[in-house]
Amino acid sequence: MTPDDFPRGRPASPVLRPACSGDTVEAMDPICSAKGCQSPATWTLLWNNPKIHTPERRKTWLACPEHEQSLSEFLGVRGFLRETEPVGSTDS
Repeated sequence: MTPDDFPRGRPASPVLRPACSGDTVEAMDPICSAKGCQSPATWTLLWNNPKIHTPERRKTWLACPEHEQSLSEFLGVRGFLRETEPVGSTDS
């Protein structure tokens, strides 16, 4: 498998872009973790690899509505997906 085979291109941890209105930065929006996607994330996918992570450890990917299913399936078929929650509902 090459890096291009993976459905994501960057980590979810604070990859943010400003939401600008004129000269004022109003907020920071979380960005979808899918490779090449710049859409705002609405879902948090909490996962871990049981071969290398302790059971309580959670890694985070973010997903927009378009990529939530494909990223969840990618993690799910590997047995990595633990939870899916709306963005902002966890302290991760």
